[in-house]
Amino acid sequence: MKKYYYLIHFQFLGFRYHGWQKQPQVKTVQGMLEKTLNFVLGHDNYRTLGSSRTDAMVSAEVGVFELFTREPIDTESIFNLLNLNLPSDIRALKIEETDKDFNIIQHSKTKEYLYLFSFGAKNHPFAAPFMSYIIQNLDLDVMKQGAKLFQGAHNFKNYAYKPSEVTVFDRVIDEAEIVENDLYKANFFPEKSYIFRVKGEGFMRYQVRLMMGALFLLGKGEITLADLQKSLEDPDYGSFSYIAPASGLILRGVEFK
Repeated sequence: MKKYYYLIHFQFLGFRYHGWQKQPQVKTVQGMLEKTLNFVLGHDNYRTLGSSRTDAMVSAEVGVFELFTREPIDTESIFNLLNLNLPSDIRALKIEETDKDFNIIQHSKTKEYLYLFSFGAKNHPFAAPFMSYIIQNLDLDVMKQGAKLFQGAHNFKNYAYKPSEVTVFDRVIDEAEIVENDLYKANFFPEKSYIFRVKGEGFMRYQVRLMMGALFLLGKGEITLADLQKSLEDPDYGSFSYIAPASGLILRGVEFK
């Protein structure tokens, strides 16, 4: 039978979800999307495959998943019905048809992540789904220098969480920087907040959060720039144990080459 292939671009607030991947007994983004698709399509004779397996409480400004069906769909109608029936914390952005030659996992792509944080006085509780905070004062200047060290080709073994025997540690980071947050605003946000922005072709599980965790340790004076540099030069240097909280992490976008 002929198959039909579609890319669905969407966004979500991940605070109440246990990550992307469908799992029993817990609420996930994929599970909610498929529950809605079952209703909208009127059947479950389809398959979905996501481009990224976001962790629990991680959000996405633009995520993408592939929909495989046995029958063609009316993309405009399905788009409207999805947004009519999805919960308020998930929104479809667009649906486009693709073909069997496209593979959402193997096709070369670049991902951009943002990590929102603040420090000093404790944040308003309403800010919790969007950013994390460090109660100690942070040395932002040294953190900015540390973020730049991640750019380029490195062995990221020290930033891998429970790697397998086949995990590829050699990765390329195209851009890494810490900037003041001028993207996301709310009257309950702190007066100043910041973004760690990182962009590359692929990231291991918790890699960005481990990188952010190392930058937090750097900002608190618990490690030095030399320690951070050494962790990128010597795969056996020893990983930093602090994984930054998930709720500050946002998948900003996925670009297919």
